[in-house]
Amino acid sequence: MLTAAQILELVKGGEGYNVDFKRSVPSKVKEISDEVAGFANAAGGYVLIGVDNNNHIIGAEIDNNKRSALQDTIGEISPALKCEIYPVDVEGKTVWVIDVPSGKDKPYITGGVIYVREGANCQKLRSAEEIRAFFAECAKIFYDAIPCRWFDIDKDIELNNFRTFMEMANLSNTLPIKRLFDSLELLTDGCVAKNALALFFGCEPERKFPHAVIRCLRFKGLDKVHIIDDKTFGGPLYQQYLNALSWIESKLEVEYIIKGTGPRQEIWEIPLDVFKESIMNAICHRDLYEEGGTIMVEVYDDRVEISNPGGLLPVVAAEFGHKSMSRNPLIFGLFTRMHVVEKVGSGIPRMRRLMKEAELPEPQFNTRGFFTVTFMKRAKTNSATNGTLNGTLNGTLNGTEQLVLEQIRTTPGISANELIQRTNKSIRTIRRAVKCLIDNGLMEYRGSKKTGGYYILDKD
Repeated sequence: MLTAAQILELVKGGEGYNVDFKRSVPSKVKEISDEVAGFANAAGGYVLIGVDNNNHIIGAEIDNNKRSALQDTIGEISPALKCEIYPVDVEGKTVWVIDVPSGKDKPYITGGVIYVREGANCQKLRSAEEIRAFFAECAKIFYDAIPCRWFDIDKDIELNNFRTFMEMANLSNTLPIKRLFDSLELLTDGCVAKNALALFFGCEPERKFPHAVIRCLRFKGLDKVHIIDDKTFGGPLYQQYLNALSWIESKLEVEYIIKGTGPRQEIWEIPLDVFKESIMNAICHRDLYEEGGTIMVEVYDDRVEISNPGGLLPVVAAEFGHKSMSRNPLIFGLFTRMHVVEKVGSGIPRMRRLMKEAELPEPQFNTRGFFTVTFMKRAKTNSATNGTLNGTLNGTLNGTEQLVLEQIRTTPGISANELIQRTNKSIRTIRRAVKCLIDNGLMEYRGSKKTGGYYILDKD
């Protein structure tokens, strides 16, 4: 049974893979059995009644009739599942706990449907074919839930990444770190770290997981003959995500259309937001058991391809673009808490919508072997420079470099620190862009190191 202190810790952590909140017993009491079956088909968890969606304990009263209704709806789950239901006094308010074990006789069915916990949500499986295929595929242990015995929580945590997670997930920093990881289901019963903890929070997880990286390649032309840039990004998964996005942005061209005094309009070869979706999908859904493959980002003259090991799960393939089911539910749940992942199953439709709005071809998906998505670039234009910041520069400068050039043109003598603040880019990115612009003879630095700044070079 949970104690009041344990409930407080769960509430601080928010809803997730192993915990769900209800303000009160819902009018449609079957919602409870759906949640319970979802937990039983995954790793187990707790339904806390008397907690709102803002992580506030408000308390709940459950009389004998409501308790009987809860027991009846749980009793309709097949095969039979034994759950404990009990009240706990938490700071003067009553929280009711439904304690759900990870079932030993999966799959558990309620109302003719199978639900499986996925991040902070339950996903529905409908047909017999989907059910058989899903459980045949997922009979093995999730890779991110395997014990990682070499990982030392006291020594191997990357603190900056951990602080970023806590801030973005809006979690209290008063909770001891081991208790937090335990509430996030990142520790085994013996307090050993799971792979998800090492991959998400470790300093250099690629030391033990050399395949859990993102490799980014820029090819000259339309095929894989001439490589002109090759970067591999390791580190915590969220940092890999940011680094890959930054690298892609540096390889794409953009036009800045400036009309009058209004804000500039950015027209990218490919909308940047599609890469947020595709890179995150690759990280959450890749098959980490395939140790011979990595996530690949390949940029060609006419397209960008992003691929990750492992085709679609059969149940997802049957409803591709409408249903999502991660091979790494713990990792998926952590990104969900950071609000980096939005509604489950919405990534594919969003990529299609973004490409359509940009008047570009729909993404192409190849689901055999590696899962690959291909985005076609916008055709080159020969637009004049009047009213725009493009023209011939678009053939040689990437988006960041053009953005820096625009800032210098607007504010002659601007410093490096001001460039960083205005562009919201990292120091390393700005240094790289500045070097390129100077090497191309487009700008120069004038003055002392402390008071000088950057200026556009006048050319005939």
